[in-house]
Order: sequence, then C-alpha cells, then structure tokens
Amino acid sequence: MADPILVEIVEGTLASVEREVETAIARTARSPMIRDAHDFRAGIHDARLRKLTGRSYSALVQPVVRDFPVETMRPGDVYFHNDVYLSEGGIGHLPDLCVTVPVFHEDEVVAFVQAFGHHDDIGGSVPGSMPSHARSVYEEGLMVPPIKLRDQGVPNEAALRIMTRNSRMPDSLAGDLDAECSACLMGARRLGELFDRYGRAAVEECFDAIIDKTTETFRRELLSKIPEGVYVWEDYAEHDGVDEPRLHTQRITLTVDHAARSPLTIDFTGTSPQAKGPINHAGDYADGVFLKKWLAPVLRNLADTPERMAELDVNEGVVPLITMIFPEKGTLLTPVFPAPTNARTFVILRLLGVLAGVLAKATGGRMPADQETIRYTGVHGLDADGAPYLMREVLGGGSGGRWYADGEDTIHVVPDSRNIPVEFAEARWPFRVERLALACDSGGPGLFRGGLGYDKHIRMLRDASYMSVADRSILSCWGVNGGLAGRPFRVEIAGREMDGLVDDHPVQAGEVIRIRTTGGGGWGSPYDRDPRAVAADVRDGKVSIAGALGDYGVVLDGDRIDEEGTAQLRANLRPPAGRFFDRGPGYARLSGGRTHAEVDDL
Repeated sequence: MADPILVEIVEGTLASVEREVETAIARTARSPMIRDAHDFRAGIHDARLRKLTGRSYSALVQPVVRDFPVETMRPGDVYFHNDVYLSEGGIGHLPDLCVTVPVFHEDEVVAFVQAFGHHDDIGGSVPGSMPSHARSVYEEGLMVPPIKLRDQGVPNEAALRIMTRNSRMPDSLAGDLDAECSACLMGARRLGELFDRYGRAAVEECFDAIIDKTTETFRRELLSKIPEGVYVWEDYAEHDGVDEPRLHTQRITLTVDHAARSPLTIDFTGTSPQAKGPINHAGDYADGVFLKKWLAPVLRNLADTPERMAELDVNEGVVPLITMIFPEKGTLLTPVFPAPTNARTFVILRLLGVLAGVLAKATGGRMPADQETIRYTGVHGLDADGAPYLMREVLGGGSGGRWYADGEDTIHVVPDSRNIPVEFAEARWPFRVERLALACDSGGPGLFRGGLGYDKHIRMLRDASYMSVADRSILSCWGVNGGLAGRPFRVEIAGREMDGLVDDHPVQAGEVIRIRTTGGGGWGSPYDRDPRAVAADVRDGKVSIAGALGDYGVVLDGDRIDEEGTAQLRANLRPPAGRFFDRGPGYARLSGGRTHAEVDDL
C-alpha cells in the first residue's frame, strides 16, 4: 500500500511539473494561438499509458507506443504526430500538433510527458488549415503519423523541413515545436528526479493510488447521485459547410447501473451519418478512452458544492467507470477515412451538452444549462510590407445558468485560454479593435441567467479576408428546467450577416466586423428571478430595459422597480406549464416548425 504522505508529494509534483511545462511553452512559443491565446495543453502519463494529471484533457500516448515499442526508446527521443485517423482518437484535427517525450529511470521508460496545441498553419487549402467547406482530410493540411522528431537529442531536420515547407507560417511553426519539445524534455527531467529520489516501485504505487482515488471519488460522490435507469437525449450541429443547414444529430442513451463494474453506459446509437463537410470526429478508437476523459468533467457538476467540484481532477481513474457503445462506421462519431474533421468541435463540444442534458433529465435538473464557448474567427491578408499574416482567435462565450448561480460571462472551454489582448493585436495586425464588451441580452433568461458572450468590433485598416469556423449561429444554447435559450452567434460585415462557416469573405479597408458570440442558456423560470437581480443586470449593462420587460416581466421606472406592475405582467407572461428544455427559435427553423424534440419530454 502506498504511503499516504508520499502520495501527496507525488500528486503535488505531477501537478507542478505539468504547470511548469505549460508555463515554459507559453513563455517561449512564437504563435499568438499558443503564446497569447493559450490553446494548448500538457499531460503526464505513466508507463501503462494512463493519464495521471487532471487539470484538463490531453491527447493519448497509445499511438506512439503502437508504432514505436517502449523497449526501442532512448533518452532524448521526442515523438510527434497530428494524424487524426492514426491518433487512436486523441487528435481531433490536423492543426493540433502533439509532442511526446518518454521519461527514463535506470534506462527504462517509466512515464511520458506530452504537449499538444492548436498551431497557426499546417498547410491545406486555406490559411489556418481549417477549410470550412472541405470534403476530404487531404484539403485540411499535412498529415503526420507518429514519427521520431528527435533521436537521442538529434533533431530530424528532414521532417522539420517538410512540415515548415507546408506551412504558411513556417517560423511560428518551427518556434512552437521547439518550445514544446524543450518544455517536455524539461518536464521529463523533473519526473526522472522524482523516480531517482523515491524509487520506481514507490512512485508507481502512488500512481495507482492517485488513479484509484479518482475512481472511488467519482463512484461515491458523483455517480451515486444519478438514479438507476435508462435516459435518452440528443442535440444537434446545424451545418457542415457543404450541405444546407439541417439538424446533425448527436444522441446519447445513458444507462445507469450502480451494481455494475462500469456504472455508466453511454450509447451513441442514433447519431447522424458522417457529414460531407468537416464536422466529423473520429472518436471510436481505443474503446473511446479519449472521449471518456473528455466527457467526464460534466459529471463534476453533481458535486455537493461548487468548491468541491473545483477540487475534483479527471484522470485515468474515470475510464473504468464508463462503457461506450459506438454505432457502425460512417457516423459523425465514427467517420471513415478520409472524411474531413477540422470543425470537429461542433460534435465534441455538443457532446458535452448532450451528456449534461441527459443527466439533467435523470437528476431533475441538477445540471447547468447549455454553453458553446469556442469558435474561431479571424482575418488574413497582407500587411503594409506585403508579408502574409493570419489573425485567428478562439473567442469564448457565456456558460449556462446553474441550479445555484448565474452562468459565467465570456469563458473559454480550453482551461487557461483567453482572447488575444487588444494592445498586442493592434500592434501586430492592420486593424483597430473599436469595441470589446459583454453582449447585452445574450444570456438566456432564467431564475439563474445564462452567461454573456462577447461583443467585439474590428475595423480593418487594409483590405483583408474574414474567416470563421463557428456553430450555434442558428441554434441557441438551450435552457433547462424552465430557463430560456441564449442568443446565437452572429457576425455582420458592412451590414451583411455572415454564415458560421466562412473561409475568405472580402473585407474592405474601413469596414467593421461586428462579432457577437453565444450566450449560455438560462436555468429555471425567468419569472422567478428576483426583480432586484434583474434591475442590477440592467444597471450593469447585461440586460436591456426591453429585455427586463419582455424576458423577465420586470417593469422598471428608472432605477425603481414597479412591484405591482411587475407582478401583473409576470402573471400574464408566465406559461401554464413550461417545457423542461427550451431550444430557442432556431430549432423550429431547422426542424420543420417543431418547437421541441421527442426526447425533451421527461
């Protein structure tokens, strides 16, 4: 049995090393996407390929050891891959480049340090390697199966030359890869010191204890709160860049059996056929181990308090608690090579919401309403010196209202990621940011309001091209337990509304790009929200006077609440029996006029 004091030391060391690796990458990388937006992650895995750290998701080591047996690895080796279909489900699209470094103790591999992030450009048909109308992965960029990028410290110059030759931003790509390799090698040295200090047997006992603790904690504290039974729910992506907008279904049938070794069975049967465009996600590899760790953070919402939720890590310990059943090949989650995947966020982000929705049905609403907090917007063109540039930003949005609090404003789904600072953007690229604010009224009305999205205005100083890879431009983030849906994503250029998927819409110098990102769904009836909270939202610019009146039934006379008028208006507005889910008006547009899906009924 592991020494409990040593377990604490090892667990703290793992977290410290992971943080140190990420800090080193952030300080030495060159591309704005990595250095400034922080769209990257580090992870630590043991010799059994189990993820030990739990701050966030990470890729997988499985494809590396599949192609390079552990016994052939040597100190100083660095491995690289980004091939979606040869990553065992750990890589979702080609711009996510993954670096893996083995950790050695007494000439044996004892662990792995890994980093992967979203890089500027890896080739393909459009700048940024995310062609929104791609019909094949061959249009999306350079595919690299697992290779040895450094052999006992010696760089693979031929591979680096091929990759940088295919990139429109070769200097950024080379600098980012160097930063990630160096940071992971540093992390491997730190972990090697841990093994040297305490010995392999003792440290690996601690690894087992850390993972077992997660398994037991999730089983006892979280899964026990879900009543046994079978629950079904679904949600949708709205477009794939090729066909006209329609409902692309992602369905989960959740079976809960507390007596089983794996209490949760997640069955994706009923998910739509793979799309012609790039919204597919290759998730049906390695028994869905990546998706298990990707979806498991949703379960933390079942914790007794928000503070306890924040303490719970998601490591390999969640894997034995979940069984996944995938449909046959040829669906959004089981695409057949070479189906395109660069906009796979439309599926894997929606799956977070589908799991939250099915758990809301199972627990009487003890789940947050929906959020969709990632989309790529940007511009590309030539600067004053005639050099090509690419500005791409992962703008967040509002999170869903919760059973105990409003949603958060302008959050980002990638932990520690952020928007690009205005001062940096204006100094580097030929535009001005004339507005960066909260999008008033974007959060879904509710007893607990959905978080607000961004309202950002960019005035171009030179002719350029606008690009966007965004969902929820028609459908809204749904409200739950009587809460209403939030406002969808919207972009206008010179008075013209843009689609969510755009590669190269021309923008003239002097024109303004107006971006409004999604608001989270509301939780609970808006007519039960304290009128004083609504008045405070109006004072803070989060809700308009018209929104207070129409969405919440609150009558304001300046700063004063007309209590009698509010009571009368709410009595008239309150529906006789509100639906448990509210999908917003966009659903009716794509569903042939239906206001709700059959699975919405409790």
